[in-house]
Amino acid sequence: MDETSIYNYKFHTESLASSGQPTKDEIGIIIKAEYNVVINLGLHNSDYSIDNEASIFQENNITYIHIPVIFEAPKKKDLDAFIRTLNKYKGSKIFIHCAANKRASVFIALYRILTLGWEKEKAIKELHTVWLPNDAWQSFINDCS
Repeated sequence: MDETSIYNYKFHTESLASSGQPTKDEIGIIIKAEYNVVINLGLHNSDYSIDNEASIFQENNITYIHIPVIFEAPKKKDLDAFIRTLNKYKGSKIFIHCAANKRASVFIALYRILTLGWEKEKAIKELHTVWLPNDAWQSFINDCS
């Protein structure tokens, strides 16, 4: 088993990957893959979250950052916190997840557009390999990019 077994896994670059919520066993895969930073955009109080996820990563010397993004109502302040975090840990091997890799893939696309200078069309094409955003998320993308 490797990262590709994690729900809705997406390899972006050698130093960036994203997925849906990993199981407890899959957290071990992330640790063995030597990620330095894990960013969770999901909610801790949801049915899919793992209660002690932060401590598991921290006990393995992996920086764990939680930026809870309400799926039905993404906020620009959440995107701003995400971009600041990616910039802070630039050069690190980063794993980003949420429930289904929907929040993560949109935030990565917007990071690429706003920070890395990607053409919007290219970033959105990559996003569409994970999902086609619903109306709320498409409005968020349009408002932010």
